[in-house]
Amino acid sequence: MNPKVSIIIPAYNTETYIEKAIKSALDQTLNNIEAIVVDDCSSDRTVEVAKSFTDQRLKVIVNQQNLGAAGARNRALRAAQGEWIAVLDSDDWYAPERLEKLVSLANEKNADMIADDLYLINDGEASPWSTLIEESGENIDKITQIDIVYFVETDVYRQQGLHLGLTKPLFRREFLVQHGIEYDEAIRMGQDFWLDMKCLIKGARFFLEPRPYYFYRSRPGSLVRQSRLPRLNQSCKATNSFMQQEVVKKNPALMRALSHNLAVYKKNLAYFEVVEPLKEGKWSTALTQMGKNPQFFYYFILQASNIIQRRIQYYIMGNKSAFHMSYNLEKKRKTTN
Repeated sequence: MNPKVSIIIPAYNTETYIEKAIKSALDQTLNNIEAIVVDDCSSDRTVEVAKSFTDQRLKVIVNQQNLGAAGARNRALRAAQGEWIAVLDSDDWYAPERLEKLVSLANEKNADMIADDLYLINDGEASPWSTLIEESGENIDKITQIDIVYFVETDVYRQQGLHLGLTKPLFRREFLVQHGIEYDEAIRMGQDFWLDMKCLIKGARFFLEPRPYYFYRSRPGSLVRQSRLPRLNQSCKATNSFMQQEVVKKNPALMRALSHNLAVYKKNLAYFEVVEPLKEGKWSTALTQMGKNPQFFYYFILQASNIIQRRIQYYIMGNKSAFHMSYNLEKKRKTTN
């Protein structure tokens, strides 16, 4: 008999964390599961730690070349046999009852996708500092169906919102197979958002459970070493691609939401195309980009204003989460390898 849930765990140089992730998967109150670890050419002891488990429900696949997080996840997807696909980053972990609760709710709602709130926890700390919903400014206190327009409108780059692209939904595997949906391997940063978009475009019934069962760790090691520019360029390209689809063109509200997101990506791209060369001391490059982006100074003043407002909130008003959310989104959202 096939497992009820296949848990896919892409891994790259997370020897310190992966034991906790795998243990949380195998210790679920829902026993009929399989866990599939795909190591993406780690240079540390990640594979050794993963293979130290003797539970027959765990499979460890080792890539011969680095495919990126999307490629590693796709390899796990193709090997999965479960009715449901659950995603777990190798530095995060589940509450023991997570899968049992979400599968039950998904069946009750006839869902194709179901996500829960996230506990937000910093590496080395004993307890979460908040949850995704608490930081979003949205009032969600019961299980809620999420439509594609709301999904896009509340997930705007570097702005407060629900950011459901950060969640780790369970996906009905039959739905993914039926529509040929996999992660886009050309996008190495923020792949979860775009996979969710593919599902929603195809009419997936997506529900959000406001109780958190997923522990989302932010750690210095998960920062992307390269600049923000690749992600912004990829996001612009992906947004443009979605906007060319006929089903999107026929949805004016969705077109407006995607157009707004695209404008935000482009503004940030113009800003960081100047700021990043300045930080690296590449003055001629920065000046060239200023000439190409005359609105840079407006964006610069806006960014400075936002930074000042956050400092006032943190140091004067005592809002300890003022820096947390934007900082942790930048740290963890982009990629795992």
